[in-house]
Amino acid sequence: MEITARAKSVRMSPRKVRLVADTIRNIPVKKALQMLTVIEKRGAYALTKLLKSAVANAIHNAKLIEDNLIIHELTVTEGSALKRFHASTRGRVHPFKRKSSHIRLVLKEK
Repeated sequence: MEITARAKSVRMSPRKVRLVADTIRNIPVKKALQMLTVIEKRGAYALTKLLKSAVANAIHNAKLIEDNLIIHELTVTEGSALKRFHASTRGRVHPFKRKSSHIRLVLKEK
């Protein structure tokens, strides 16, 4: 049985989240949670929150056991961007985007 959890419009660049997501793909949930507490990247917080939510869904809704769960699929896609600008010299403007990401997590039993 597959359990899906999603986090949409996370105010973090997809590139930063993918750095952490690549390290915890295809490993057991308990080990992934331990790894995320040690990783000192910004994306680890968002992934920890999502993983805990997915585990709670699996335990409460599907009556699964936490020890048997594995991260089957973890995808990070680009969300909408906020368009902003920096004021520059001589009245000019330098535009930039504040990116966001959508994270999709699928848990599966062993």
